[in-house]
Formats: sequence, structure tokens, C-alpha cells
Amino acid sequence: MIPFKKHVLKNGLTLIVHEDRSTPIIAVNITYKTGSRNENPEQTGLAHLFEHLMFGGSRHVKDFDTPIQNAGGENNAFTNNDITSFHCMMPAENIDTALWLESDRMADLHLTQKKLDNQKSVVIEEFKETCLNEPYGDVWHLLSALVYKRHPYRWPVIGLVPDHISSVTLEDAQAFYKTYYQPANAVMTIAGPIGFQEALEKCQYWFEDIPSIPLPAVELPQEEPQSEKRHLVIEGNVPSDAIYMAFPMSDRLSPEYYTTDLLSDVLSNGRSSRLYQRLQKEKELFNSIDAYITGYADPGIFIIEGRLNSGVTHEQAEAAIWEELQQLHHSLISDEELQKLKNKTESTITFQECNVMTKAINLSLFESLGDADLINREVAMYQSIQAEDLQAYARELFVPEKASVLYYRRSPDATAEEEEE
Repeated sequence: MIPFKKHVLKNGLTLIVHEDRSTPIIAVNITYKTGSRNENPEQTGLAHLFEHLMFGGSRHVKDFDTPIQNAGGENNAFTNNDITSFHCMMPAENIDTALWLESDRMADLHLTQKKLDNQKSVVIEEFKETCLNEPYGDVWHLLSALVYKRHPYRWPVIGLVPDHISSVTLEDAQAFYKTYYQPANAVMTIAGPIGFQEALEKCQYWFEDIPSIPLPAVELPQEEPQSEKRHLVIEGNVPSDAIYMAFPMSDRLSPEYYTTDLLSDVLSNGRSSRLYQRLQKEKELFNSIDAYITGYADPGIFIIEGRLNSGVTHEQAEAAIWEELQQLHHSLISDEELQKLKNKTESTITFQECNVMTKAINLSLFESLGDADLINREVAMYQSIQAEDLQAYARELFVPEKASVLYYRRSPDATAEEEEE
């Protein structure tokens, strides 16, 4: 159990405080409820770009990192489809440094053309390195567009193309900041050796005078139910052929999320999992294979990906995967196998809760989704799942007409280059 108290400041900022006297470290997380889903389809990648811009200095601070380091702390951030999260940790006596820095960049970020140009160059280079010049780097672009036809999840967080990032103007950045980086769109969690009243008073001092403006209405286009299989074949300079299979699944707050997560564990959690044992070890069809899910605020996807061994065709690989999925349709998972997976999950969650920063991040995350107390109910939700639940949901989830399948073929040029070497 992670006890916490919540309070909404006059300007709309949501504060969550988790008191933990077992550590001398304080963790501060601010999560803004904006991600790539809030972008214009003609200008993607802006949320991720803005994560970079938030470290460029504000009215009273030339750069964010130096004061954090001087206070004995460390910090980082991440952007995903739904949120942008900033977190730092430091000795508890220096908490005011963290709050001062976060309030200053929330109130008055120092945006200039030079800083924007510098960060656009950084992000475009990151795009090239991770998406254009890395083997399989464009998979998420391809798979997202194959699964999603209307929803903003159809483009990845880094953006659709580098031109979208290079086209961002200073006015675009300022408008994005004014709209989304404001108290009413933020959740702040403080975790560590501090009481609720003290934390509240500090946050009122540092944040309550920052004004908020009305947030734009969010009416995202939702996907039509998929009724036929989608298939895409591409070639690239990659080490081996690969296959990716995606299936539409529930959103993060749905009870079915936990069932889907356990199904992914049945298939690929560890060396005793089915895909590893049967398709990689016994049949030697793959040199690696994995199954995992997304945790999107809106309906996400269940993904199976595998790298094929030499001589194995995509058709053989896909047929073998379908055979394993059909097994989930027709035979119940044993109580022993299911309890083992539940215990692994509970152990993972319990271990994460030992880290004060992880607790701060997760409390902010769950609150941004609408329910911070979910952090205390997840273990029970996993433990309540029965073998019959997994079988029923597998029958609903793993059907051909709901599949989006990507064959990634190794190009003849790549094979020829290797033979010449």
C-alpha cells in the first residue's frame, strides 16, 4: 500500500504527496497531460521537441541541470503518446530548489529562436539515428500507421518525418507552451520524508500564483472496429527477416488491460514462456521473439515481434505464431503456470515500490489517467484473473480479422554486401 494525500491548488494544479520517512531522498515529479496525441497531424513531434526545450532555461535560471546538480540531485524526463513527465530527486533538505526550478519554467520558460533551432537540430539528429539509420528503426512508424487509421496514435512520439520538426516556428512553440504547460494541465507528486501540510504550503508558495487558461477540448477521432486482416511487406538493410503482429486491445484503465498483460507474459515472460520454448528453442524458427503491450490512455495494441532464423520464411513464422495463439483459445492455462506469472508480476510491482522516484512517477501517471489510487489496486486486479478469463479474452483478441501483420524482409542488397565481405 502506498498512502498518499491529494489537493488541487486554486490554479488547478493537482498535488499528490506520499510521505516516506525511510529515505533521506525527496522525489519530485511533474507530469503534463500532453503527448503526441495532442499534436497537429501536419506538425508531429512537437511534444517530444518541447520536452527538450524545457531544459533550456527560464526567467531566473539559465539552465535547469546545473542548480539540480549543485543541490546534489539528478533529473530526467520522458514523453509518450499521452503525457510528458519531468522528475528529479535530491536530498530532502533541498526540496525548495526543485520546486523553485519547476515553478520558474512552468511560469516563464525562456524560449528564443536560437534555443529552438538548437533543439530542433538535436531532435532531428535523434530521428535520423534511431529511425532512419538503425535497423528496424522505422518499425514503429510502419506498425502505428497499419493499426491506426484515425487516432493520433498513428504516428510515433518522435514524429512522422524530420520535416515536421524542422518546420516548427517560435510562434508554434510558444503557443504549445501556453496551451499545455500550465498548472491546470499538470499533476505534481512529491514523495519522500515530508508531511502533507509542509509539502502543500511549499507548493502553494511556489506554484499557486501561476495563472491557468482554459484547456482546449479534447475530442480525438476514435478507430472503427477492425474487421479484416491488414498486411504490409517491406524491405530494408537489416540483419535478418522479422515479423510483427499487432492486435487492438483495451485502454490502460480497462480491467481487460490486466488480462492482456498476463497473456503477454504467458507468451513471452522468461525462458519458460511458450513462444521462447516452442518457437525459439524447440522449433528453432526464431533467434528472438517477444510479446508486449502498450499502456495507452486510449485503446492500445498487443504486439508480437520476432527475428527469423536463416531459411525460415515469413509464412512459416506467422503460421507457427498463430498455432500458439490458437492453443490459448482451446486449452486452459494451468493453475500452476498462472500463479507463477501472477507472483512474478506482484514481485515486480513490489520491487518498484521500493524506489521513491518510481512511486512519484507512477502516482503522477495514474492521476493523469484519472485514478491515482489504481497504484494500490493493481496487484489485486492481477491476482483476481482466472484461467477462464485468459482463455475468453484470447479468443476475442487473437483472431485473423483483427490482426495487422508486418513482414520486414532483408533486402537483397544487404545479403549481397554481406557475401562480398
